Amino acid sequence: MKSFLYIPLLLLTAVVSGQTALYNNGNIRIHEEGNLGFHTDLINDSPFDDNSGLAGFYGSAITVSGSVVPLFFDVESGTDNGLFMELGIDNANNTLFITGNILTPRTQPNVYYNFLENGFYVGERNLSKIDGYAGITNQQNFIFPVGDDQQLRPLVLNSQSANLTAKCAYFFENTENPVSLSGSFNVDELDLDLEFVSPLEFWRLEGSVTSTVSLSWNARSDISALTDDATKVVVAGWSKVSNRWINLGGNPVLGSLEEGFVTSEAFIPDDYEIITLGVSKIPFEPLEREVLSLDNYFVSPNGDGINDTFFIPELLQSPNNEVRIYDRYGLKVFELDNYTDEFAGFSNVNNFVIQRDDGLPVGVYFYTIYMVDLDLNYQGFLYLAR
Repeated sequence: MKSFLYIPLLLLTAVVSGQTALYNNGNIRIHEEGNLGFHTDLINDSPFDDNSGLAGFYGSAITVSGSVVPLFFDVESGTDNGLFMELGIDNANNTLFITGNILTPRTQPNVYYNFLENGFYVGERNLSKIDGYAGITNQQNFIFPVGDDQQLRPLVLNSQSANLTAKCAYFFENTENPVSLSGSFNVDELDLDLEFVSPLEFWRLEGSVTSTVSLSWNARSDISALTDDATKVVVAGWSKVSNRWINLGGNPVLGSLEEGFVTSEAFIPDDYEIITLGVSKIPFEPLEREVLSLDNYFVSPNGDGINDTFFIPELLQSPNNEVRIYDRYGLKVFELDNYTDEFAGFSNVNNFVIQRDDGLPVGVYFYTIYMVDLDLNYQGFLYLAR
């Protein structure tokens, strides 16, 4: 059990609008293996960056404010009704989402939860994520754990080089006239190769490095209102230069109308005000090849000899093949050429997978198969259980 340092409120509290708050004017430091639990608001008006232990936020609701952004090594967020940020937080190592969202104001993109060069996170889910802006510093590839008050809607960023800084937020708002952003983004102002864009949701991504992104959709995205062919889904961006929606490409496109993800071609995020899901009017070459569907599979690597691995009988006809497996947000978790039955719930890709020795989380995954011998492409779903 962790032991926490509780600072006497009598010495280090301030009363703001009738509420108590811990006020830091330069007298606090978390030493290595030290733990500091915040059970009240934090007002930070002095450097709070020489920390190497754990800062935990616990209780019903906590607000972080002040004039100097604190830098914490490890962070735990366990506030039932949210950790409200009027001031940013820098995280140097691990962020553990326990319960409740970390909330930043969508009208103030300069206030964000920032993952530094070695920063990462675990525990993100629908009820515990960043509801607002997340940022990175000196990271090349990252999955932003963003969403709204109801759902986790991450964005997968893969950049050609490290981003000095980049930030992202998700908006479940009217795309044409959002309440959190100034300006409007007419969903009828489309480039020639775009047929529709989503009017329901969008992401705002800032970054100056050429990158690809993966966006996912679910039932709430209502993709079936835009198209009856999921392979035509693309990433679309509102160009700051032409003031219209531009087709940013979609390869691969995996899933169905109810759930799936798409990966863009390379672009510079700062060239676009917002990005969302769209429908291509003229499919790109990779989408022109016929993609066939196989059965949905159940994998339960529990050692009982039944469905312990991902086995596809059709591959017996094509030993020269390429198998790729992605999670529901577009993160590749497994790849193997000349596959037989090697996938047993563990990732073999050097990417964002945390605690890979424990195996991948239970849930739905997408798979793609290219049978080289037969020049056939397949896709489908698999459910991983434990």
